[in-house]
Amino acid sequence: MAEILIADDDPILVEILKFRLEGAGHSVSVAKDGEEALAMVQSGAPQLIVLDSMMPILSGPEVLAQLKSDEALRDIPVVMLTARDSEADIVAGLKGGAAEYLTKPFIPQELLVRIEGLLG
Repeated sequence: MAEILIADDDPILVEILKFRLEGAGHSVSVAKDGEEALAMVQSGAPQLIVLDSMMPILSGPEVLAQLKSDEALRDIPVVMLTARDSEADIVAGLKGGAAEYLTKPFIPQELLVRIEGLLG
């Protein structure tokens, strides 16, 4: 199906996401911080990125801004999946270019449906 990058520093959450996405037929790669996520995207662009806000080195919003400023990468859909749930955070994420913004805790099946919708 699709190549999906998960950028999150929570190993338990990453395993849950990986299990669900691979179970749906997707290929999954993982970055533990924002800097690693950008390096992985630049070396081989995934079809979709699941991005946490609060990560070491570069935050999710910083990664999102760099992706959206790069003409070659700006069309990759980004799903923000984060504990940051204030109205200001949600609006900033969507205005920054996130295709979806889900807050933790989340419903894994809902995330999968949203991802499938973005992938077409």
